[in-house]
Amino acid sequence: MLDLAVNPDHSHLLISAYPQLPTHKIVKRFKARSSHMLHREFPELLKLPSLWTHAYFVSTAGHVSAKTIHEYIQRQSKR
Repeated sequence: MLDLAVNPDHSHLLISAYPQLPTHKIVKRFKARSSHMLHREFPELLKLPSLWTHAYFVSTAGHVSAKTIHEYIQRQSKR
């Protein structure tokens, strides 16, 4: 993971991944791992039916530099 900003209702991640790795598998692994870690640290979350929805949004960097995306994510965490 290159960058991260966590908001109350969503998160921004900047990652680098092999093009052969399907996007849905990256998202699934992130959600599973973070859910496991949160349940371990906060057992009261076990009462919730789920920590994550099945929804997600993904976009490639395209013609925008990684620096521009990093700056955007940093501004999100300062809100």
